[in-house]
Amino acid sequence: MKNLTRRHWLKGISMGVAGLMVHERATAKSGEKINYTTALINPKDDLKITKLEIIPVHTLRTIFIKLHTNAGIIGLGEGTVEGRINTTIAAIKELENYLIGKDPRLVAHHWQAIYRHAFYRGGIVLTSALSAVDIAMWDIKGKALGVPIYELLGGLTRDRIRVYGQAQTPEEAKKIMAEGYTSMKVGVTSSRGRLSRYVENPDFVQGVVENVQAIRDIIGPKVDMGIELHGDHEPQTSMILIKALEKFQPWFYEEPIQFQNLPLMAEMAKKTHIPFATGERMVTKWQFRDLLELKAASLLQPDITHCGGITEMKAIANLAEAHYAGMLPHAKEGMIGAVASMHVAATIPNFVSHELPSLQAAPNDGVERSYLGKSYITKPLIMKNSEIMVAGNFDGPGLGISLDENIIENEKNVPEWEFPEMWDTDGSVKDH
Repeated sequence: MKNLTRRHWLKGISMGVAGLMVHERATAKSGEKINYTTALINPKDDLKITKLEIIPVHTLRTIFIKLHTNAGIIGLGEGTVEGRINTTIAAIKELENYLIGKDPRLVAHHWQAIYRHAFYRGGIVLTSALSAVDIAMWDIKGKALGVPIYELLGGLTRDRIRVYGQAQTPEEAKKIMAEGYTSMKVGVTSSRGRLSRYVENPDFVQGVVENVQAIRDIIGPKVDMGIELHGDHEPQTSMILIKALEKFQPWFYEEPIQFQNLPLMAEMAKKTHIPFATGERMVTKWQFRDLLELKAASLLQPDITHCGGITEMKAIANLAEAHYAGMLPHAKEGMIGAVASMHVAATIPNFVSHELPSLQAAPNDGVERSYLGKSYITKPLIMKNSEIMVAGNFDGPGLGISLDENIIENEKNVPEWEFPEMWDTDGSVKDH
């Protein structure tokens, strides 16, 4: 039926300039951009969601979904709560009753219905489920119209996406530099073989300083080096580390403390000239509004698979722009979310840099995987000089990517990943 519909539509277009003008007038009324050579259906054709397919991807601690339609167009999405995959799958599955029979092109309307009709305003599980279907609906809409999602978001503000690497040690920093990165994030969770305490001594602090010094010596002064505190330190120790590391002029301090205490984070931000970055555990524009109004951070790190999808990522970026804050998107899980996030990053004025997925949960099972998408998408992304060009990477209709046909087989026997437990030397629980 899809091919017959499209042939009939294309035949109508081919009848001449008059026919094309009719279609253009219809397009102008609907306000949509259409590429007639790649659009899969007539904009006036019926389009309904018929099936929700869920694909656990344990090697990336995440969940991919496929939204099927009566026109044969399939939308790809991703939503996750790492370490709580089964819980999030249940939340996604619960959305199926609402979605079946709906027109997926009405993305904004469905976002509001799913978020507001839940009664309980979404926490991380509910918004991650919403993220998955939001991304998939945008993918369908782009494919139906034959244009990339970034065209539907206002068009490009840049032609490439800057990305950064991650290192914990000088040896890892050498590898990151060898891969062509011009920026990286350095973790400082532990020192001298142990985790931090409420208030730390000079030996612990000096261990952190020596490690960061060694990394700075390797990468030199031209490489941007963010410091990942990851909310692992109590405020007192975090502030000590922040002051001790200022001399290296970090790119930013990420998650200096847990985000639940934004007023305290704002007070800490006033005590250093280095920007704070946070937001990977935060969801929706409303939480980020509170952060911005308190001036707790000037670099925002929403994760598109958590915060509410493409719809909400764009809204958060707009809020950030109004507060002169930059966007530093988090994307440590799967390629669908990473690419969806890059579509948003390519359309906003306040983008800084982008994270790439981690393979920390991938087993050594003989499957060749990469953080640029090998074994996950049919055409892995290409990075050069710490950048991913839009053209040639994700400039096709919708998300511009398709899943590797072997992904379900590759994931078949992989167990669900769990966050490692973190304990103090006396057996008490530490933050993660």
